[in-house]
Amino acid sequence: MKSPAFFSDRRLLVMAAFGFVSGLPLALSGFTLRQWLTEGGVSLEAIGLTANIGLSYTLKFLWAPVLDEVRPPFGLARFGQRRGWLLLVQPFLVASVAWLALSDAAAVPVLAIMAGACIAFFSATQDIAIDAWRIEAFEPRRQGAALALYVWGYRVAMLVSGAGVIAAAGSIGWHGALWVVTGLAALGVGATVLADEPPAMARVGTVGGWLARSVQAVRAPLGDFLRRPGAFAVLAYVALFNLGEAMAGVMLAPFYRFLGFDRAAVAAAIGPFSLVATLSGIAAGGWLVSRIGLQRALISTGFVQMGAMGLYVLLSTLPGNHPVLYGTVVTEAFVQGLASAAFLAYLSGLCRREFAATQYALLTSVAPIASHTVGGFSGFLAVATGWTAFYAIAMAAALPGMLVMLHILRRHPPQETPT
Repeated sequence: MKSPAFFSDRRLLVMAAFGFVSGLPLALSGFTLRQWLTEGGVSLEAIGLTANIGLSYTLKFLWAPVLDEVRPPFGLARFGQRRGWLLLVQPFLVASVAWLALSDAAAVPVLAIMAGACIAFFSATQDIAIDAWRIEAFEPRRQGAALALYVWGYRVAMLVSGAGVIAAAGSIGWHGALWVVTGLAALGVGATVLADEPPAMARVGTVGGWLARSVQAVRAPLGDFLRRPGAFAVLAYVALFNLGEAMAGVMLAPFYRFLGFDRAAVAAAIGPFSLVATLSGIAAGGWLVSRIGLQRALISTGFVQMGAMGLYVLLSTLPGNHPVLYGTVVTEAFVQGLASAAFLAYLSGLCRREFAATQYALLTSVAPIASHTVGGFSGFLAVATGWTAFYAIAMAAALPGMLVMLHILRRHPPQETPT
């Protein structure tokens, strides 16, 4: 009997493994790190500033051309362009996770935050190489399957390094839980060794050559986008889309702690049910776009997402209420997935086919700017206003993006295409 294609193509299994090792670091520089800092008694202002750690994910396009055009150093070029860079970056990523495991967030929080920043940088660089490997290793008809396995591996890993670490910290401590993740991160080296290097592409080895190509590779698609009518309004909308969520999300760990929810309750709230709600929301959002059209989907999901943030205001008045906690987290996860599906469909429609990869990468780099800049000051605002007022302000912060979106839809409506 013939084996299913999934099991006969080793590259797909490698892709799932790459998704897993890509997803592990995200929570370690985000929610999990902030939960640990919260339990260590670190100030809200300092916890809020950890949002800036994620700038590595936003700015990674700046050093991505290096991984395209420069041969891997230290003899690693013999493994190929993609695997060589992965084998250089992944040990540094594992070492950064080990540094976090050795840190003491309560006694010396600055070292834990520095470890988180290193994790984010090396993780973002790993993502560049893995994305390039996927694009080059799979023919177009297999890209969908490869990306699906990557996403599932990524989401499972986020569950492990998020809810899994927080739950495990209750029995084996933070250090023990983080050492387990360190071991799991090291599996990325094994996946890279097992991977086949994609066919080599023609590359320019000189500094002037790759620099000139890199500048042109960014300038042409960016110039094409900026010459369009309403381009700057679109960029403003993309940057403002997640402003309310950015302010709210950075403060969730200390917010839950203030309300009296212990580590087990938080792990349960952000665990499997939240993951299922997110994936369900994305699926429902895709269906909604195809059902009512992109413009109406953007409007309806945007206002629903803004309204759902009112649940945090309600939760702030009901400390220790577990059903409201779980209902808030699951509802917010579903609605965020719903709105994200319409938003990503809109971004995809903005990209010209000849510049699709670069323009999409640039737009998705603009999207999280609010999370990693304005979100960093959320701790100062929470201290100044209190939790109820803070989440009311975060809810209102979504309104500017909605107003810009309505302006764009009226002046520069997107082309409706079959989804």
